[in-house]
Amino acid sequence: MKYFQASCDYAELAKIYGTPLYLYDLDSIQEQYKNIKASFGGFKSLVCYALKANSNLSIINVLAKIGSGADCVSFNEVKRALLAGIPRYKIIFSGVGKEDYEIREALKAGILFLNVESEMELLRIEQIARELFESPTQTRESNIADCSGNSLAQARISIRVNPDVDAKTHPYISTGLHENKFGLDIQTAKRLYLYAHKSPYLNPVGIHYHIGSQILESSPLLESTHKILDLAKSLLSANIELKFFDIGGGFGISYNDETPFDMAGYISQIVRHIDALDLTAICEPGRFIVGNNGAILTRVLGEKRTSNKKFIIIDCAMNDLLRPSLYRAYHHVSYLGSGQGEQPDTNKTLEKCDIVGAICESGDYIAKDRELPICQKGDLLLIESSGAYGYSMASNYNSRLKPAEVGISKDKHFLIRDRETFDESVQSELRYLNNNKFSV
Repeated sequence: MKYFQASCDYAELAKIYGTPLYLYDLDSIQEQYKNIKASFGGFKSLVCYALKANSNLSIINVLAKIGSGADCVSFNEVKRALLAGIPRYKIIFSGVGKEDYEIREALKAGILFLNVESEMELLRIEQIARELFESPTQTRESNIADCSGNSLAQARISIRVNPDVDAKTHPYISTGLHENKFGLDIQTAKRLYLYAHKSPYLNPVGIHYHIGSQILESSPLLESTHKILDLAKSLLSANIELKFFDIGGGFGISYNDETPFDMAGYISQIVRHIDALDLTAICEPGRFIVGNNGAILTRVLGEKRTSNKKFIIIDCAMNDLLRPSLYRAYHHVSYLGSGQGEQPDTNKTLEKCDIVGAICESGDYIAKDRELPICQKGDLLLIESSGAYGYSMASNYNSRLKPAEVGISKDKHFLIRDRETFDESVQSELRYLNNNKFSV
């Protein structure tokens, strides 16, 4: 089982860049985006890559060049999208906890729309829009404009509707039930659409739903879609001029021989219904684009045996890849050999082991009860399907340094992020170390 298809010499990469090392197949990332876009055929659509999966600027730029938009859940992600070349009119700002300054800056930037998660947030957006648009001085200084460059007089919004549908996924990444913190129930959403329609400062242009992540079956998404389509029809009948129907993301990939989500099949069942309402379909894939197109190259530090357990200790740990510790997530691990350039001996005797890192936590592991050949110090392993929620969730726990990231395209490799240094990790603290006067 091997998901990472980029052509590369792993021993050479380890020698040049060190380990642990994130690798991304940029060509396959582009191809996956194109496949998603093609699923919509000739119907109006916008594919907005979800930056939370992986927000490296080079990856965003690769997608921007072939027409992608961006789904962002912080204003810093909005700024990353803009820096990487995503046009502002293709950027959506979502998330349950937008701060006032983020709302203000998003409105000033003239992005496509903000996704509203609560009544409180709707009223905050309205108030901030009022403050911006009623002040001629602020308007001139901010150069507030809409997607066409014209003066912006209203805040464009979409409301995230919670359809109360079980996505049948891990509870930490389920978002479509009433018990989850996301979105608004259908009746509350309808009331707020009517309120926004009457407000001189709000322009409800879209409707949105997203019920979870790593969804493999289309049935819960189809159920959600038809619920939201019914709501959209009632809103259009009330003269609320929606323009966008945002189906969210959460489309699952294969980590352990699962059948990945049938994107083309799902889209074919819903896109005509969306088009019949003269709405542009939006989707927000993240993991589905980058998940299987990223991997971590890691080096074996040694083996440890107890009376009933064997551990392979590697230089990658939970601070580099949190998903196994946080979600008990499965990542396939491939044995690559000694790292001296020869092909790995696939005839070696396999032994069951846990693959663990150096973090001072029993929960620090990459894989449990896996069969691998007897490993020697310096052998290389490849942790598959690490392109999504890998580096983006990395930390400096135990004062460990974040790894480098390398892009691979057309058989060439190049750094897209330097390996963090110790000096960089303490720079902001050293500035104050000798200046603060305190006693103990």
